[in-house]
Amino acid sequence: MIDPIAVRLGPLAIHWYGVIMATAILLAALVGTAEARRRGENAEVGWSMLLWVAIGGVVGARLYHVIHEWAYYAAHPALIPQVWIGGLGIPGAIAGGVLALFIYTRINRLPTARWLDIFVIALPLGQAVGRLGNFVNQELYGPPTDLPWGIPIAAAHRIGEWTNLNLYPVDTTRFHPLFAYEALLSLATLGLMLWISRRFARRLYDGDMLLIFIMCYGLVRSCLETFRVQNWLIAGIPTATWLGIGGFVLAGGYLWLRHARGWGTPGAWIRSAEAAPEVAGPARAQPG
Repeated sequence: MIDPIAVRLGPLAIHWYGVIMATAILLAALVGTAEARRRGENAEVGWSMLLWVAIGGVVGARLYHVIHEWAYYAAHPALIPQVWIGGLGIPGAIAGGVLALFIYTRINRLPTARWLDIFVIALPLGQAVGRLGNFVNQELYGPPTDLPWGIPIAAAHRIGEWTNLNLYPVDTTRFHPLFAYEALLSLATLGLMLWISRRFARRLYDGDMLLIFIMCYGLVRSCLETFRVQNWLIAGIPTATWLGIGGFVLAGGYLWLRHARGWGTPGAWIRSAEAAPEVAGPARAQPG
């Protein structure tokens, strides 16, 4: 068990959760920079856009969590902005980040779908690193397990029936580390998306990688949700499961339909980079 506060400077406390989230955003941004250059876009534009996307993602993630736990936050409204103590929902982060990117690219007349693909390539790495914050805060865990990678959870962070320390002693009870499962599956998603984006570069439309990410995350979240308790339910089914399955079906259906109907230009970013190499300068890479 780790002290959630990394550094204390008098009255100022720097939380590990914040450090980890900042690291996750930075690493994802570096991957996004490489992807922007590969696609012939100016990476500096991506860095300018990052603040918008990061703020939109954090606000969306927090709103998702607060709505989920509204009975608690309605009684403790001062805790709503305290994101450093944990409580961020990935579905909300995706929605908030996409909305912020859409607004930014519309205002600056940039290719929205292409920049969505650039950012979404990097997103799984940010997810994987960011989930380490759940370990520090002892959240996002599943039921007790005898598996060797089970983790201890302090009594103060127990929920539901697991608060009964006579049945589930702190010294001997271990729990499924759902955050670790999602982190590993996020890395697998990253590998898959990098492979698809390169293997089928000349066949993909701008925006396809976003749809593929939604499909992958929908499957991952729907499977992991079966381990969770005290879920936010709609009609007896976890909300995240509705969103995950719905996202998989809708994104997959639209991905198939847009290719069946030809609603896009195959390899559009490659054609753009080849047509105007003189605009690229050192920041634009030749397509491979």
